[in-house]
Parts: sequence; structure tokens; C-alpha cells
Amino acid sequence: MANLITLSRFPLLLIFILLTYWGDHTGKLIAVPLLIVLLVFDTLDGLVARYRQETSLLGSVIDIAADRTVELLLWVMFADLRLISVAIPLTVIARGTTVDAVRGVGLSQGHTPFGMMRTKWGKRLVGSRFMRSTYGLTKFFAFVGLSTATALLSFQSTSHWYQTGHTVGFVAAILSWLALLLSLARGLPVLIEGVPILKAADRPHEETGK
Repeated sequence: MANLITLSRFPLLLIFILLTYWGDHTGKLIAVPLLIVLLVFDTLDGLVARYRQETSLLGSVIDIAADRTVELLLWVMFADLRLISVAIPLTVIARGTTVDAVRGVGLSQGHTPFGMMRTKWGKRLVGSRFMRSTYGLTKFFAFVGLSTATALLSFQSTSHWYQTGHTVGFVAAILSWLALLLSLARGLPVLIEGVPILKAADRPHEETGK
């Protein structure tokens, strides 16, 4: 069940993108609650997996793939729609690839993503429930706000809805920058504390001359 919820996010994401780009006023408005469902499913699949005791390595891999796909495509799409700066998706992609690379080396040495953190500040920034919740909620409201702004800006420029769309878009853009800062703040400790892990991984190569 949990994996089905996770996998359902991919067709939902596709429908959302199609409605956002090529839907009329009604289609763009429908896309907003669809996005909310898409984002809520990110939490729901984990809750269902724990409740039904369906946690597995496959489920974790699918969940991570869905999370990364949804987040990256949304950032790129809203940048393409000129609602946010292209610097946001570019930075998110660079941050994601470097952090995942370091975590990949850590996993090969038996370290969990959160277990890699050794300092108190690193654990708080990366693994604390407060930071994870704050980051998740900031992204949630940023994405929903950007989607709402897209729908409202599809109305005539002289309408009240169009003007409201500008206001909503401005607030959502600020939240997007805040989400980026939180993302960097949570990624930086991984890179800093990952240095010893990377050095340890490279040691056998140095000893054998490879």
C-alpha cells in the first residue's frame, strides 16, 4: 500500500505539470489542490508504511526517487514560468548531487544519512525534527503559493484575481528563497563532516598506489 501511494505521485506530478502549462483557468485552479495531494502523499506513504509495518529498502529507494523528482521538477517548472529565479533550481540541483554523493560514500562505509553527523550543530541542522519540519513546511507553502499564483495570473490583467496573483507570487518567491537557505543550511554540515569519511574512503587507494 505504501509503495502504491509513493508510485502514484509520478502520474499525479505529470497531470499537475500538464494542467499548469496547458490548462485553462479552470485547469490551473484544479492543479492547486492536486499539488496539495501530491505533496501530502510524501508524508502519507511513510505513515502508512510504519503503521502497516511495510518499511523496506525498496520502499525507501522509491520514496527518495519520488521526493527528488517532485522537488526538482517543481523548482525547474516554476523557474521556467518566471515565478522564481533560475538560481534556485540550479543551486538545489548542485546541492542535491554533492550531498547525495557524500552520503553515498558514507553508506558504503556503514554510515546512515543522519548517523554521519558527529557534532551537535550538525545533528540539529540535518536530523532534528524541528529543522526537517520547518524545511518541509516552507517548501510546501512555497510550492502551493507558486501554483496558486500561476492560476490567478492566468486571468485578465485588469481583474482583481490577477493583482492578487502578483501578491501571492511575491510571498511564495520569498518562501522559495527561504526554502533554499534552509536546504543549504541542512546540506553544509553533511559536506563538512563528510570530509573525514571521504578521506577514509580514499586511504586504500593511496596505500595500493591506485
